[in-house]
Amino acid sequence: MASTIDQILRQATQQLAASSPSPRLDAEVLIMHVTGFTRSALITRAQELLSPEISEQLHGLLARRAHGEPVAYLTGWREFWSLALNVAPDVLIPRPETELLVEQALARIPGDSVWTIADLGTGSGAIALAIARERPHCRVIATDASEAALAIARANAIRMEITNVEFRHGEWLEPLADEVLDMIVSNPPYIAEQDPHLAQGDVRFEPRRALVAGADGLSAIRVIARAARRHLRRGSFLLLEHGFDQAQTVREILIGQGYAAVATCMDLQNLPRVCLGMA
Repeated sequence: MASTIDQILRQATQQLAASSPSPRLDAEVLIMHVTGFTRSALITRAQELLSPEISEQLHGLLARRAHGEPVAYLTGWREFWSLALNVAPDVLIPRPETELLVEQALARIPGDSVWTIADLGTGSGAIALAIARERPHCRVIATDASEAALAIARANAIRMEITNVEFRHGEWLEPLADEVLDMIVSNPPYIAEQDPHLAQGDVRFEPRRALVAGADGLSAIRVIARAARRHLRRGSFLLLEHGFDQAQTVREILIGQGYAAVATCMDLQNLPRVCLGMA
């Protein structure tokens, strides 16, 4: 028997209650995805019946979400810095806390500047595209060791008509050759290999290479901090996202590599999330 949108929404919320921290929101997003409705339409059209085809598609997505698959992978997109980014299991899902990295970078890039900026480990292109859109005269180089990730990032840039980003394949700074840069930003992997959170929630389905960085989670940050100095102009900044409990160690790494003006920036939850240093 066919069900109304309201009935399906209530059933879906109950179905996801045991597996999702936000079952109602997840249910709404998935219903909007398969129907094309807005959130307000879920209310105004609550008594409409869904077709058998739409209902079958939705039930399949709900079953996958109940199994733990991230909503962003099920819908194929995630919003970041007001950009609608296509995502897939080849890339990390952009998270709201990473917007702090973009915010801190933009605070240091003059609005009319023609800087050359690198985003290391770009994934979906979230950071690079956000900076490139806000600073259209800058040249942004986005690197990633995954060709599959770069394909997604390139497609996002083309779809959004952001043309001041170039994408290069390779590990961290290796694709930069002799480039001299005015800023480097990165949200590298920073989870320790044995961290129990790797077996929980959405991260179970995300690419491990974009999450894990050695025994203490800081091996990528050490590599970037050491290599970045060879590319940064004197007085320019390296900005790194890290775990909320890693700020002191990341500052020590930056100081140990000779960076000046080393500082930590707090996110909206007042957690230390970004460290920066001046070359």
